[in-house]
Amino acid sequence: MPTLDELQHSIQLAPAGLTLTELLRQHPQLARRSVQRMINQLIAAERIRALGNGRARRYYPVNNATSYTDMGELRVMDKADFPESIPISADSRDILTYIDRPYVARKPVGYQRDFLDAYQPNRTQYLPESLRRQLRQIGQTSHVEAPAGTFSRAMLNRLLIDLSWASSYLEGNTYTRLDTCELIEHGKTAHGKASIETQMILNHKAAIELLVDNIDSAGFNRYTLQNLHSALSENLLPNPVDEGRLRQHVVAIGQSVYRPLEAPSQIGAELDMLLEKADQIANPFEQSFFMMVHLPYLQPFADVNKRTSRLIANLPLFRANLCPLTFIGIPERAYSYAMLGVYEMTRVELLRDLYLWAYERSAQEYMTIRQNMADPDPGRLAWRIFIKQSIREVVTHPERDALDVIRAAVAANVPAEEQENVQALVVEELRRLHEGVIARYGLRPAEFAKWQAGIKTNAQRLRF
Repeated sequence: MPTLDELQHSIQLAPAGLTLTELLRQHPQLARRSVQRMINQLIAAERIRALGNGRARRYYPVNNATSYTDMGELRVMDKADFPESIPISADSRDILTYIDRPYVARKPVGYQRDFLDAYQPNRTQYLPESLRRQLRQIGQTSHVEAPAGTFSRAMLNRLLIDLSWASSYLEGNTYTRLDTCELIEHGKTAHGKASIETQMILNHKAAIELLVDNIDSAGFNRYTLQNLHSALSENLLPNPVDEGRLRQHVVAIGQSVYRPLEAPSQIGAELDMLLEKADQIANPFEQSFFMMVHLPYLQPFADVNKRTSRLIANLPLFRANLCPLTFIGIPERAYSYAMLGVYEMTRVELLRDLYLWAYERSAQEYMTIRQNMADPDPGRLAWRIFIKQSIREVVTHPERDALDVIRAAVAANVPAEEQENVQALVVEELRRLHEGVIARYGLRPAEFAKWQAGIKTNAQRLRF
C-alpha cells in the first residue's frame, strides 16, 4: 500500500496542486478516508499545504529546499556547491554566483523576445566551431553514411532504458536503472514505487519509440513536437486536455524569478518562430542544443517542457547517426542551476558546459557498447515497417492462424525473390515477442494477453 512518503511524492510532482479526486485517481488502491487521514498527517507535519475549500481544495508541495519549474520539473536547489567533477568556464561561474543568491535578491524578469529574435540560424552559434568539431569527434559512429536513424535503431533497446531512466531521474523519479530495465524489458513494476513514477518511465519509452520509428518524417514542427509531448505527458497532467496542446493558462516557476509568456496567441507565434529557426540550423549539435535552450525557456506546454526538450534534442543526433545524449550521470542540482541561468539571465554558458560533459559520458558509454555488438541485420532494417505491421496484424487477430496471416501479408507486399527471407524474419520476430516490447508494434497489454491466450487454445503452427 502507498505510504505517506509516496503520497507526498505525488504532490511534489505536481506543484500546480492536486485535488483529493486526483490523488485518489493516482492511488486507486487507497480508500478515500485513508487518503484524507494521510493528507491531514502531511499537513500537520508541514510537508504539504492546502488551499481552497470543498471540492476545489488543492494540496501543494512545501517549497523550502526544492525548486520547481513548469509545474514541477526543476528539482533540489539546496545551495550546495556545483559538482566539482563537471568542468565549467569563468562565464559559467558568474552565472552560478548570481543564481546562488537568495530568491528575494534576484531581479524578477519576464520572457525576453530578443533572446529568440537575435538568434540567426547558421550565423549565431551557441556552440563555437571548435566545440562542434569536438562533439563530432566524440559522437561519430561507423554508420555515418547509413540511412538516417540506423544507429539509434541498432541501439534502441539500450537507448530506451538509459534515456527513459536518466531523463526521469532529472524529474525526481526514484526508479533505479535496474528497475527501469525490468519495467521496459519485462513489464515488471518496481515494488514500492508510486504509479506516477511508473507512468513517467513508460511515457519516455513510448516517446523515444515515436521518434525512432518516425525518423524519416519527424521534424521541427508542431506535429512532431505536440505528439512527442502527448506521449511524454500521458496520464500525468491534472487536466488531460493539456496533453499535446499548447498552453492556455499561466504557469509559474517555483523559487525562480522568471515569468514565462502568458497569452496563448503569443506562445503560439513564438513557438512557430522557434521551430522555423531550429529547422534551418545545419549542424546537428547546434540544433540539439538550441532546442534544449529555447523550448523550456518558452514553456509552450502546461508541463513536461524540459522532458520534451531533452527528447527532441536527440532528433538531430538520431538523424545524423551520432551517439545519443542520454543525460546519464547529470546531477539534478547541476541541471537546475544551468536551466535557471537560461530562465533568469538568458545565458547559455553553464548549460553548454553541462551539455559537453554529459555528451562525452553518453558517447563513451555507447561507443563501448557498440564495439561489442554485431551490425544490425540489413533485412530487419530494410523491412522493419512491414515486420511491425505484420506482427500487429497477427496479434490483433488471434482467431486467425498466425502463419496464414504472415504468408498473406508477405505475398501481397514483398517481391517474390525476397518472400522466403522476409517471412522468416517475421516469424522469428513473433517468436521473440514479449510484454516488454509490445509498444514497438503499437500493441496494448490487453491485446497481447488475448493473443497469448489464443495460442494456447488454437492450433498455431509456429511452435511457440
